[in-house]
Amino acid sequence: MENKMKIEIWSDVMCPFCYIGKRNFETALEQFENSKHIEVIWKSFQLDPEMSQVAKENYVDYLVHRKGMSVEQVKGMLANVTESAKQVGLSYNLDKSVLVNSLNAHKLLQFSNTKGLGNDLEERLFSAFFTEGKNIADLATLTQLGKEIGLDETELQTAFSDDSYAYMVTQDIAEGRHIGVQGVPFFVLDRKYGVSGAQPPAVFLENLEAAFKEWRELNPESKLKMASNGPSCTPDGICEE
Repeated sequence: MENKMKIEIWSDVMCPFCYIGKRNFETALEQFENSKHIEVIWKSFQLDPEMSQVAKENYVDYLVHRKGMSVEQVKGMLANVTESAKQVGLSYNLDKSVLVNSLNAHKLLQFSNTKGLGNDLEERLFSAFFTEGKNIADLATLTQLGKEIGLDETELQTAFSDDSYAYMVTQDIAEGRHIGVQGVPFFVLDRKYGVSGAQPPAVFLENLEAAFKEWRELNPESKLKMASNGPSCTPDGICEE
């Protein structure tokens, strides 16, 4: 298996700037000529681990109570966030968002990471929460989302029944705090460069290039000098003399 430079992203599915940051990062990655040598790993972070598993407030009421802002201020802030999302091609319906504890969603993320589908699930969770108004604490809903990205329905139930996945969530959070993550999204490139927040694609690209340059110096690409060629077969079944 090829050695790749790791990029770890601490995120919470309920963070509106995390989805925007994901899009901006992906835009930068598309422009990065060495993207095939990058491995993206999604890490868990909970903005409000004390939130109920049952929805009790809408987005406006929750932020009014938590931030001490007026209703008008909160509505203005959410309108600005919605417009920022629109600028990167995302459609936010925050009036439909179901505010519940994100722990179950993070358990499923940890399970998905073990299957190499962490990025797919993160995308599906963001869309479900911010656009579709789905309950990301509901196990039936999460099961359906997991199936949609290719996870086995029976097997993925272990994400909710096996305590090891909940432990992985707490470990990610503790690890993030240890390296200085105080808010999300937070991008860590090769454990040397940290990028905080939903930065523009140009910022991500600049840091990608800097981090990869250093990584490549320590991990030179192995290139064999071909001494001779003989009859061979390719992976697509073509055999030639």
